[in-house]
Amino acid sequence: MDTFSKRGYLIIGIFVLTGIIFIAGLFRLQVLDPTYKVFATNNVLREIVQYPARGLIYDRNGNLLVHNKPAYDLLVTPREVAEFDTTYLCNLLEITLDDFKGRLDAAREYSRYKPSIIVKQISPETYAVLQERLYRFRGFHTQSRTLREYKYPAAAHVLGYVGEVNQSDLKEDSYYSQGDYIGVSGIEKTYEKWLRGEKGIKKFLVDVHNRIQGSFLNGEEDTHATVGNNLTTSIDIELQLYAEKLMENKIGSVVAIEPSTGEILALVSAPSYHPGMLVGRVRGANYSRLLADTLKPLFNRALQAEYPPGSTFKMLNTLIALQEGTINLHTRFSCDGPESRPIRCTHYHVSPLGVVDAIRESCNPFLWNTFRSIINHGETAADGFNHWKEYVESFGLGSRLGTDLVNENNGNVPSEDYYNRYYGAGRWNALTVRSLSIGQGELGITPLQLANYSAAIANRGYYYVPHAVKNIEGEVISNRYRTKVETAISPEHFEPIIDGMQMVVENTNASVFMRIPGLTMCGKTGTVQNPHGKDHAAFMAFAPRENPQIAISVYVENSGYGSTFAAPIASLLVEKYLNREIAESRTWVETRMLEMDLLNRNQSR
Repeated sequence: MDTFSKRGYLIIGIFVLTGIIFIAGLFRLQVLDPTYKVFATNNVLREIVQYPARGLIYDRNGNLLVHNKPAYDLLVTPREVAEFDTTYLCNLLEITLDDFKGRLDAAREYSRYKPSIIVKQISPETYAVLQERLYRFRGFHTQSRTLREYKYPAAAHVLGYVGEVNQSDLKEDSYYSQGDYIGVSGIEKTYEKWLRGEKGIKKFLVDVHNRIQGSFLNGEEDTHATVGNNLTTSIDIELQLYAEKLMENKIGSVVAIEPSTGEILALVSAPSYHPGMLVGRVRGANYSRLLADTLKPLFNRALQAEYPPGSTFKMLNTLIALQEGTINLHTRFSCDGPESRPIRCTHYHVSPLGVVDAIRESCNPFLWNTFRSIINHGETAADGFNHWKEYVESFGLGSRLGTDLVNENNGNVPSEDYYNRYYGAGRWNALTVRSLSIGQGELGITPLQLANYSAAIANRGYYYVPHAVKNIEGEVISNRYRTKVETAISPEHFEPIIDGMQMVVENTNASVFMRIPGLTMCGKTGTVQNPHGKDHAAFMAFAPRENPQIAISVYVENSGYGSTFAAPIASLLVEKYLNREIAESRTWVETRMLEMDLLNRNQSR
């Protein structure tokens, strides 16, 4: 066979092979590939995202706090849109014609080929009517979503809220697409990856009249949405509701913690708002209204407000001095009442006095002398100060505790550098910074830190990082919330301090507001100096004395002495939590706290 013949056979072979490949391709398109049938019958293949229901949220006793309700979005694919009755559709959706046209233009600008949401969160009632008539509106389709619903009008700052993703969210996590929802604050944000679940996809055949003809390939290529994990919080909703009720018409906060675990039992920032206000199509308007409110209901005072601790700090200075050995239980300091210098006392009392009586009387001169002994214990004032600062920070003050609620502030414990800049290195001493001895000056503490400080005293020297979630369905909470954090104070030094705190509750002029029948509560009042108006009231406590089950902090702004409002509110909450009711002999205290309107009283002055 010559070369020419061989080349001829080769060319023929190539043509034959090409023909076979072409015929096989046609066979695949017309027989094997079902998408050919889709387009051959003028059907459209549509993929619809299946959004999972977010996980449910419960309180520590199994009461449902947050669940889901159905809602629907209307989407448009601009290239598929044909002429339709815009007036009818706008009336059905309760939007103006101009608004609708603007949304449609925005969808076209985004993409003519990709579907985008044109109306969000349609109610089930409107959806039912729309779905029956959707065939009239080619290029439009719906998708189901869920919105949060709240069983109780409480715990807004704990639970947080859900909102639409922003550009930053889209860049950080490929899970999200434009129009998706994400936890924005509170538990909803911290536990987003557990609560959100996993999206699915369903493929449908849709005819030229915009009617779904059935699932594509009988659903073989569908992926199912996975519901989010349920959460059990540490919140006791009955205590939370009672705390919010007591704080109505007041500005301030309440934080209650279980000392043995660090679990947050209640967290209130007052004034607050109904969590349902930030759900659905009214969310934007309500958010703007809350943001403009001069009382700042969106501001989480429990985590973000910083106050001087005032007299509640006196136990810590005393503990440090006992640990350092600069004072002991036999130490006595004199007090001349309001005539004392360089720090005066608020009242006359027995003098000289020791540790326990100094805590009970909240004696400023005793604490000044105690603080001075700590600072002067170092080779220089700066050395003594830095050692003091280490002790203070071991109680979780001056930095974020690391709670699972977002936007926690640090508080403030001043540094040597701060005073060096202000006064000059080597040019300051204990006298210069004496306000620290009574919890004033540059000290700042959040209500959460104050409650945790109370828990550390209740535990005689350790705490667990406060947290609001007790259990995640199918998961274990982070080890950081189950690890004991030791302070720098030895356990034996706490008992005399606790003796003094018990006497504050049981043996002072204000005991009538604080004493709980049948319970031993240990606490300390604080009157926080406020340069902008009336002083703030503070109180910290724990109960019972042995095997404590609750530690609490209460701040009531612009209300004066700590014993007037903060202490009674705290005692009522402790009693409610431990006894589940208020004793008849104390209902007058409850009535007084519930009826007191400090907002209008302060505004009228």
